[in-house]
Amino acid sequence: MIIVSISILFTFSVKPSIQQDNPPNIVFIMADDHAVSAVSAYNDWLAETAPTPNIDRIANDGMRFNNMFCTNSICGPSRASILTGKYAHVNGFFKNEGGGDFDGSQQTFPKLLQSAGYETAVIGKWHLSGDISHPNAIGIDEYTGVLGGGVQSYWNWNLVENIQSSKSTEYTTTKFTDLAINWIGSQNQPWFLWLAYNAPHTPFHLPPVDLHSQGNLPTDEASIEATPLPYYQAMIEAMDSEIGRLLESMSEDERDNTVIIFIGDNGTPNQVVQTYNSNRAKGSIYQGGVNVPMVISGKNVSRTNESDYTLINTTDLFATIADISGASISNSRDSHSFIDALTSNNFEGRGFVYTEKYNTQSQGVDYTIRNSTHKYIYFNSGNEALYNLSANPFESPNLLNSNQLPLSTSDSSEKASLMNELSIIRQD
Repeated sequence: MIIVSISILFTFSVKPSIQQDNPPNIVFIMADDHAVSAVSAYNDWLAETAPTPNIDRIANDGMRFNNMFCTNSICGPSRASILTGKYAHVNGFFKNEGGGDFDGSQQTFPKLLQSAGYETAVIGKWHLSGDISHPNAIGIDEYTGVLGGGVQSYWNWNLVENIQSSKSTEYTTTKFTDLAINWIGSQNQPWFLWLAYNAPHTPFHLPPVDLHSQGNLPTDEASIEATPLPYYQAMIEAMDSEIGRLLESMSEDERDNTVIIFIGDNGTPNQVVQTYNSNRAKGSIYQGGVNVPMVISGKNVSRTNESDYTLINTTDLFATIADISGASISNSRDSHSFIDALTSNNFEGRGFVYTEKYNTQSQGVDYTIRNSTHKYIYFNSGNEALYNLSANPFESPNLLNSNQLPLSTSDSSEKASLMNELSIIRQD
């Protein structure tokens, strides 16, 4: 028997101007290992996606960003770049494991929000330190969740709460949602919540049947390993159902005064990636590893059901969230606010986006930069690549291969422009 879940749908009323006497609440929802091609709201991708009516409704009530790029294609460094508005080679946090703790003495947007009168919380995956007191030590008012990069089982894991660790047997996606609902319900001042789901990160599994419509799939490890995609999709659908429950739990007035941001932290794992080659997924600096979804709706988001193709880095969330709250920030070289894109389709935005990743094999950094048409990649091994994305968004052919040379005049000009920008970005 197939049990089909009933997902909760919600609506927002839009208010066109920021009311500083009533600052908007902000809920920042992050999916783990969830590229743009895995989101049904991005229906121009030739991929089989899970039904996600609640994430789709955020996009339909607001807008979807098609050219959002994470500044690192793995979990921890991607999160550190969002917190600081700095690239990894600037904030110093390059590695998921073995790279030390994220240096919380740096300016972070939760600290900025606190200075603007906000209460702040992170619920869910941290992955910036194994120190149980680290989230609070760097300025988060309340942290509850999973410290590490993942769990061995979604039903048997270590919950950190009130700087104490205890075993939990509750399904993580549901537990994090329960904690978020309870925290929001206890607030009596403007608030910011980072709800960091660990779904749909491995281990792939079949979630509770009331949260998805993928059917009565076998649950043995051999079946999951042989055909992981429907389990991955069930995990996404379960997360979407819980997102709907979270938003439905808020009163109409509170939803009207809340900005909702949904984003993926990096690309889809190679076991379940679609559209892209499996070696160009999570952990790579190809498009499949770095192009992530972002949908935004709620208070002061006057563009509805629109797709935006502005180039945006995840570092830009630092300045944008500060602007939404009315917090004051000094000029940030790596973070550029896109708040005007929420109300105007004439927003120009960046000319370039940059991504880097520590290569454990070569013990150095691979990095890439793109503009509206071209993308350049430098591998620490010394290899290079240049792609014309306007001609082929799937990064083929490499224009620097010997059989493609010499470069055309236009391709050569684009490469020179990208290299010049790289020299500025990587000058420290």
